[in-house]
Amino acid sequence: MVIILIGVLSALGVGIVARTSAFSPLLATQQLASATLLAQQAALAGNSANTVAISRDTRNFRFSAAGSSFSIRHEGANMSYRPVSQTTAFPVTSTNTQIAFDRMGRIAAPVSGQDIEFRISGDSNFTLCLSSLGAVYQGACQ
Repeated sequence: MVIILIGVLSALGVGIVARTSAFSPLLATQQLASATLLAQQAALAGNSANTVAISRDTRNFRFSAAGSSFSIRHEGANMSYRPVSQTTAFPVTSTNTQIAFDRMGRIAAPVSGQDIEFRISGDSNFTLCLSSLGAVYQGACQ
């Protein structure tokens, strides 16, 4: 009886894990946070590669920072961002969205001195805040 119960639970668990699109927004959020921190660390070290570039093509989200590039399949998920002073969100598209940091690790561009909120949505929704001082955390900017 226990073996049958374990088998049923395993089959149900595999069905949940096998749907990669359910985890794509979370993974994209984590990759975005990692790329942002990498670019910020480069800026703090005085490296000229102080920018994170984010783009979306027909299959992948692409992240580039400090000379490194990586991509993940978006599985239909969308990513947008907005400076908190604005009400309109801008979609991340095939044109690189670039965020630069100054030597103190603060946001220098596209909006100096403002928090930027990212929203990744698909089967689930995640929000990531990049504070004007360079902190990256999951959730809405406060």
